[in-house]
Amino acid sequence: MRLSASLFLKLLSFIVDHHIADTILGRLVNAAWPPRLHRVLWLELIYTSHLPEYDPYPETTMPLFKQPISRLRRRPVKHFTDFSSTDEAEPICQELDRLVGTLFVEEMRSFLALHNRYRNDLSNPQPLDWSKVGPLTDKQLIPYESLPPSSNAQLSKLAVLKVNGGLGTSMGMHGAKGALEVKNNLTFLDLIVQQVDYLNTTHNVDVPVLLMTSFNTEEDTLRIVKQYTNRPVKITTFNQSRYPRLLKDTLLPFAKNVQDGKAAWYPPGHGDLYHSLYRSGLLDRLLSQGKEYLFVSNSDNLGAVVDQRILQHMIDTQSEFIVEVTSQTKADVKTQVPSEFVDEFTHSRSYRMFNTNNLWVNLRALKQLLQKGDMALDIMATSKTLDDGRAVLQLETAAGSIVKHFVNAHCVQVSRERFLPVKDCSDLLLVRSDVFVLDHGRLVMNLNRAFGIPPVIKLGGHFKKASYFLCLRKSLSSYSLVKIQQFQKRFKQIPRIVELDHLTIAGDVHFGRNVTLRGTVIIVANEGQHIDIPDGSVLENRLVSGNLDVIEL
Repeated sequence: MRLSASLFLKLLSFIVDHHIADTILGRLVNAAWPPRLHRVLWLELIYTSHLPEYDPYPETTMPLFKQPISRLRRRPVKHFTDFSSTDEAEPICQELDRLVGTLFVEEMRSFLALHNRYRNDLSNPQPLDWSKVGPLTDKQLIPYESLPPSSNAQLSKLAVLKVNGGLGTSMGMHGAKGALEVKNNLTFLDLIVQQVDYLNTTHNVDVPVLLMTSFNTEEDTLRIVKQYTNRPVKITTFNQSRYPRLLKDTLLPFAKNVQDGKAAWYPPGHGDLYHSLYRSGLLDRLLSQGKEYLFVSNSDNLGAVVDQRILQHMIDTQSEFIVEVTSQTKADVKTQVPSEFVDEFTHSRSYRMFNTNNLWVNLRALKQLLQKGDMALDIMATSKTLDDGRAVLQLETAAGSIVKHFVNAHCVQVSRERFLPVKDCSDLLLVRSDVFVLDHGRLVMNLNRAFGIPPVIKLGGHFKKASYFLCLRKSLSSYSLVKIQQFQKRFKQIPRIVELDHLTIAGDVHFGRNVTLRGTVIIVANEGQHIDIPDGSVLENRLVSGNLDVIEL
């Protein structure tokens, strides 16, 4: 018997248990109905019978915030009555009730809880007691060298998650940073797939890849991963949350609906990955597939590959959470320390470790925490100024701050080889150069490099701005849009820098082909001047000034 949508809705309207409704929805819906219609029917049920907000089709809800379905907004519904008991909470509850016609209730409930915590912190500030802040103890910090060797780690219980929601705005990009070509015409995402493909093939395992995208990056990400459909790597994408930006003076969202554009919304940082993973249904799916551990890292960290020794250490010590840290350098200036303590933190020998954001998570322990609902993460309030001059606020959470909720959580000190992020065009020049070579998708240092550390590269503003144009790159059977950065126009060919120690470039400078840089090289073109480094040039310990004078250093 073919069941019409209207009759099906009438049937479900009498059901008050969402688990029963889920069963009926899975068995009775005509197979010809598309998944998006399944989602529409379920939303109709929520709005007519007030079932708990439960999504039996999590994959069909991504990407979030498609065009609003007008017929679902027949009457106003107050979704956040349990949050609006105070005068301060009432305005934000009213605004979110207005928006929820085009959003998901649970997502906005998470945002509202974060908003309330932030307002409470403003009303009842708790100053940081710096005297209680100290370096990690020997029990909390385990050197990687002390980990026992492992060739038979339980890779079959592992999944890999890459945070891929960033736009690369520090490099002037306006698309998915993961779609940027970084080495040998391969993108970040290409290299990630190569790494896991090699791991699976070498050890005859099936480690899946999860890509957490955002509404900013999903389209570019899907365009690239589509070409890997027939590869022996299971790739799953899911969107993190989408929160409304707040006006700084009122702490209220200014978005009216989804048509307001991306300026009104933001993806709320890495700390959102835990709830997004749970809400998408992927956490339960991984556990049902026998996956017990998750390796998390940023997609732009080209040194973050699966390490079997760390995995085995996590299993042997029954640790629920591990953070990889590495030695701090002068380049690691970004901190989340209150401004009055930044100088002490960055210059003290006591705080010598730096969080790589490579995380190892016990999935069963994570699910227990999420089900308890008591997993408040540290809030980071980021101020931004929009193009129209409005001052806005973004509330985010720190992924690593979950460490306090886990049993036997600790840090493993790793080498800088596991922390090779590409945050700006200086980093991009470094990874594209001959300092690094590719080994099955992983960047490893060139054996001809005399020292085990990369050179310091500082590029001026002329190398950091957005692209002037787009080009089409043919990749297998598909085309993908690739940003051509302004800095690329300044290099006919990336210089050979395997023997370079330090490079500083400022001003309008262009490089020819087959250029070699060694030692310390400083090139400065003053305002209104232009420098062209000719083809075949060799600069070793040289200062090149705006009038083309070459000075030996």
